[in-house]
Amino acid sequence: MVSSDRLLAFAALSFVLIIVPGPSVLFVIGRALAQGRRAALTTVLGNTVGAYLLVVAVALGLGAVVERSVVVFTVLKLVGAAYLVYLGVRAIRQRHALRDGFAEGAAGAGTLRTLWEGFAVGVANPKTVVFFAAVLPQFVDREAGHVTLQMLLLGLVFSAIALVSDSAWGLVASGARVWFGRSPRRLSLVGGTGGVAMIGLGVTVAATGRAQ
Repeated sequence: MVSSDRLLAFAALSFVLIIVPGPSVLFVIGRALAQGRRAALTTVLGNTVGAYLLVVAVALGLGAVVERSVVVFTVLKLVGAAYLVYLGVRAIRQRHALRDGFAEGAAGAGTLRTLWEGFAVGVANPKTVVFFAAVLPQFVDREAGHVTLQMLLLGLVFSAIALVSDSAWGLVASGARVWFGRSPRRLSLVGGTGGVAMIGLGVTVAATGRAQ
């Protein structure tokens, strides 16, 4: 299995990469501001599960296909980008409804729906596939055998760090939402701002990153 040295080195690298806000963090923050703490944490869970599914795909050899195919990479990238834009447009259209949701205890969207949206964003992120495909093999000890299990274990380490880090971002952002909730106008503003941020994120994802 993975040696302790390799495991710690991978954990350190993962921490450095995760701690810097990226697409997943921005999406979680948008959800926290728009729907509150519960939605943010549910989104984090869904996103983590989606990302780990990518780890499974890479461990089974599917990540190499995405890494080497411009067509597959582009399709996944555009699907993920389009979904983010869709969520952003919906958030803007429903921004005034946030006031009622906040007054009712921030019920927001259903848990399963929120979980699914986080999962869809996590699993449709081609950059994550490329990262896992490029990094995971470097920390696997092939002479020790059980290569697939080693990759799955490393993926769990990455997911655990991401779960803690993204949850922290979500909690901080949801705390700021309380301040916005003191004014109906502020709450409508944050709903629209979160939507714009998601649209911008979708455009960014679509415009950057290419398979090599």
